[in-house]
Amino acid sequence: MEQVTESPIGRPPVAAPQQAARKSVARVPIREIGPRYREDIIRHILALDVRDRYLRFGHAASDEQVRRYVAGIDFKRDDVFGIFNRKLELVAVAHLASAHDGSAEFGVSVAGHARGRGYGARLFERAAMRAVNAGVQTMYIHALSENTVMLHIARKAGARVERDGSESQAWLTLPAANFRTWFNELLTERLARVDHWIKREAVRARDALDIVQEIGDGVREVARMRQGG
Repeated sequence: MEQVTESPIGRPPVAAPQQAARKSVARVPIREIGPRYREDIIRHILALDVRDRYLRFGHAASDEQVRRYVAGIDFKRDDVFGIFNRKLELVAVAHLASAHDGSAEFGVSVAGHARGRGYGARLFERAAMRAVNAGVQTMYIHALSENTVMLHIARKAGARVERDGSESQAWLTLPAANFRTWFNELLTERLARVDHWIKREAVRARDALDIVQEIGDGVREVARMRQGG
């Protein structure tokens, strides 16, 4: 393999992800999601265009391949994180797949209309936070060399990146967990759950107002018909 670069961070490994995550909690609530969100994940990935699927999976995954991939996620072993918009639509998803050797692989996808907001980097920070607290020693990213955004995120976090033809591999050595990493993750998840609850209640309120509006329109239409009769 040809080594491309190593980005020293001048401080303990993944200090950058931990510090950035603390600063970004309020801006980008990221929630851990479980098996009941499989259909949301499928809808999110199926909405990606051909190139985005190519960059995410290393090939232009078909709809059936996407469904098989999501069906195969082991939520007891792996960790999945999502970013929801105000309509509770899943606009970004990260998958941290754990291995038996103490490592984990990171993959992420962001909806086209949600690009440019730093969601990929925020999800990487969130996944690194979980990996540290789960005792993961090394976090890997397997990506196409042309996936410059993902490789930039990895380098910025201090990961080593090596290129082998059209494919690249980045790995980040993680420190041991401590009270601060546990507290940061607990706070991050609690705030994300509160944000999700607020958005859910807002959606319900909007739906209720829509129903009231439809009833009102129906009553007015009936009244007009009677007057016309």
